[in-house]
Amino acid sequence: MNKIVEAEFLSDNIKKFVIEAPQIAEKRKAGQFVVVRISQTGERIPITIANSDIEKGTITIVVQGAGKTTNQILQLEAGDTILDVVGPLGKPTHIENYGNCVVLGGGVGTAIAFPTAKALKKAGNYVSVILGAKTSSHIILRDEISEFADEVYITTDDGTEGLKGLITVKLKDLIMEGKIDFVLAIGSIPMMAAVADLTRTYGIKTVVSLNPIMLDGTGMCGGCRARVGGKNVFVCVDGPEFDAHEVDFNVLKQRNEIYKDKEQLSLHQCNIEKQAVLLEKQQSGE
Repeated sequence: MNKIVEAEFLSDNIKKFVIEAPQIAEKRKAGQFVVVRISQTGERIPITIANSDIEKGTITIVVQGAGKTTNQILQLEAGDTILDVVGPLGKPTHIENYGNCVVLGGGVGTAIAFPTAKALKKAGNYVSVILGAKTSSHIILRDEISEFADEVYITTDDGTEGLKGLITVKLKDLIMEGKIDFVLAIGSIPMMAAVADLTRTYGIKTVVSLNPIMLDGTGMCGGCRARVGGKNVFVCVDGPEFDAHEVDFNVLKQRNEIYKDKEQLSLHQCNIEKQAVLLEKQQSGE
């Protein structure tokens, strides 16, 4: 079991956890992830390692409540434990001095992009970061990214902060302003697909991090299969990062929707259970 040292909400349904995992903290590199499980019968959830502290023996993960298990994880607090934390898994990000880099983080994708953006800056790149979200309250890790990024831009769908509109609008502005050598985009499938379409037009090297359905994280189950460059790949061992211009986003979207109905049913049952617990506490006077 791995003890939770810190737990903090970054927005309504996004929570940061600092977890004791000394061996993972020592070995992890930017772009790698862990698979967590909170109970013997629970599902396995892949989550990118946002940060680590070798001296304290901890790793940091950021979880967004989307389904039953992730919402259960959001209920955990400092002092609680996670049954399994397996990793580091996946291939580390290829880091080099490209020159002028733009990193795009959409929603919780910002937590996935964070360690790679930091590694790119350490390698001597000029790093511009665009953070996108539905509304200003969903912008995460702004302060942490501002500590190392050369420029930070905000876009929101509703215009509550920064530029109103899609994150690709600001990316195109930067492309028009000057030469961009490398783009990293992490967020929803539509967002990454839109970035790939845009940068393909200008011949800009672009990488995305995929997050398909995943069970074991070792390539055995085949659940994370995707089409990249016309070939089947297993995201957990061949990725999670790939050339954005070679990813078949249509296939990725179809595979991610296979269990959508079951996930919604499971989430509905989870909400009923939560309401029952709250009602029981109210009746007992807690």
